[in-house]
Amino acid sequence: MEERDAVARLKRGDPGGLEGLVRRHQVRAMRAAYLVTRDRALAEDVVQAAFLRAYERIDQFDADRTFGPWFLRIVVNDALKATARRERNVSLEEASAGESAVAALLRDPNPGPATLAEAEATRRAVWDALGKLPAPQRAAVVMRYYLGLNEAEVAGLQACPPGTVKWRLHAARKRLRTLLAPLWPASLETGGRR
Repeated sequence: MEERDAVARLKRGDPGGLEGLVRRHQVRAMRAAYLVTRDRALAEDVVQAAFLRAYERIDQFDADRTFGPWFLRIVVNDALKATARRERNVSLEEASAGESAVAALLRDPNPGPATLAEAEATRRAVWDALGKLPAPQRAAVVMRYYLGLNEAEVAGLQACPPGTVKWRLHAARKRLRTLLAPLWPASLETGGRR
């Protein structure tokens, strides 16, 4: 089912249109929610609630536009709100489970045996560093670098000016550079050039 057809069905009150949208956008939405919340169960709840919210608000959606960015805005905003509400105290067991889950989501399907240990250490370091960013910066990084959205799309999803997105990305990169310096000291000193 084409996206426009699914949206048209929803606008006519046919909930069957939601099935195609779920199939098309669930993985990307889950990835975004998980990278913002850092909690698989919370991300699943966020995505499920976002699909329900999209269904309830489909009349507000302009059918001449693409559904994906509108829906991702709902997902990311809900993930940010859920993260803000979530209790900040995380046990070591929960943190380890979260690290394993992100590794599963971001894992290369065919890694060479020599790179597995290094890749796992890098994943853990990046995961920990992302977790130390303020939520708006983390969301901007997720949308720009993990979801591949451009700065204008991120600004639309975060409901802020493009300059704010640029600042958030700049501040996040600066902080990540500091946090990840032990992994790549030479390349970070030269700005990635050797």
